[in-house]
Amino acid sequence: MNPTLARPAAPAPFVESDEGLLLDRLFIGAGAMKAGTTWAYQVLERHPDIFFSFEKEIHYFYAAHVDRAVLSDRNRMANVRDKYLRIDPERMHASGVRNRLRWAVNYLDGPVDDHWYRSLFVFRRAERFAADFSNLYALLPADVWRRIAARVGELRVLYTMRHPVHRLWSHVKFHLAVTGRSGDLDDWGPEQFRDFAFRPFIWDNAEYGRALRRMREGLPGGTLKPVFYEEIHADRAAFLSDLEGFLGLAPHCYPAELVDRRVNTTANRTMPDFFPELFRDDFRRICAEVEAEGLVLPTSWSDIRSE
Repeated sequence: MNPTLARPAAPAPFVESDEGLLLDRLFIGAGAMKAGTTWAYQVLERHPDIFFSFEKEIHYFYAAHVDRAVLSDRNRMANVRDKYLRIDPERMHASGVRNRLRWAVNYLDGPVDDHWYRSLFVFRRAERFAADFSNLYALLPADVWRRIAARVGELRVLYTMRHPVHRLWSHVKFHLAVTGRSGDLDDWGPEQFRDFAFRPFIWDNAEYGRALRRMREGLPGGTLKPVFYEEIHADRAAFLSDLEGFLGLAPHCYPAELVDRRVNTTANRTMPDFFPELFRDDFRRICAEVEAEGLVLPTSWSDIRSE
């Protein structure tokens, strides 16, 4: 292990250090699940002034302040097994493999605390921002956002939202697919879909108004940029340029094939006709809450309020 990263074991996990700033500059992507953060990550990691660790979704702040089990030893070991121990000598360079394995050692190290979090950005050099994208961050309480802002020299937060019906349907499909239950999409009726969608790990992502209020309560002015999935993909180049301005970064020319690529798509299953009506009242409330935060909804969301 790199001796510069070695440290003595601490008796308690998730301890905030008193060594000053956690990071000098941090760019957080906290979009709702299935609202475009994977595409944004894959494009923005090409910017020379943005540094992502090997792991897109570190989840540190959620684990530290909400549910430490997210970064349990078991979960981190499973993640390393699935992502970082697969070596293809025909396609990979030894130097890249060494870096991935060194980083994986830091990721598996403990305790999971501020020092652990910093160690995941060990390969950052001159990049202006360290970046950390996690859908779970959209669920953070206001006081956690306040604590993060107090520990980072310059913080910027991107929060993405998507048409509530389309996002929820995509999220339900995605979760059933990754848990080997895609067949339920064909077998379930309205009651089963409604019960499943209202489970907290699904539904909490739909509460855009609550997420916005928590972020705005905990973050200093000018720190948060809320955006809509539909507007991002209506003009991806314009979104990237606007985001670079938000971060104070020089414009970058991204590969067109990367900008135009669709990522993380879910199974091509037709949404049942009854699905939108199951949540109509909830989505009308959520839309009203987003508007109350001073945002103008995309025109494609108008069907939510139609009678």
